[in-house]
Amino acid sequence: MSKSAENPFAAFDPTKLFADLKLPGLDPSALAATQQKNLEAITAANKRALEGYQAVAKRQAEIFQEAAAEVAAIMKGGVSAGMPDPNAAKQAMEKAMANLRELAEMMSKTNSEAFELINQRMNENLEEFRKTFTKPKK
Repeated sequence: MSKSAENPFAAFDPTKLFADLKLPGLDPSALAATQQKNLEAITAANKRALEGYQAVAKRQAEIFQEAAAEVAAIMKGGVSAGMPDPNAAKQAMEKAMANLRELAEMMSKTNSEAFELINQRMNENLEEFRKTFTKPKK
């Protein structure tokens, strides 16, 4: 996979964007570096979210296949015995609830991990901002 396909911001050069700014006390290269780190954090968070959501979709497909096989087995067993198992509905409901819980936990974990990447970068931004204003005056 090419660098630009992996990261859509790879070709973006923020130094060009900030180079013409002539504000006192503003370091365009530092500002550009900060924005580049922000874009990288967003890209990493989006990548993690995408991976997690793909895992959830894959698991949903597996659950659907398992459920379809179970329904077929129940129907086949019910036809041969003359009557379906009375506990089958209860067992199916319990399994469905367990599956829903599993999917919810997967989504929660994915969202937490993606948010943590953004939160970490926000904390770094605050620390960089704090250091900018606590530099000794010359």
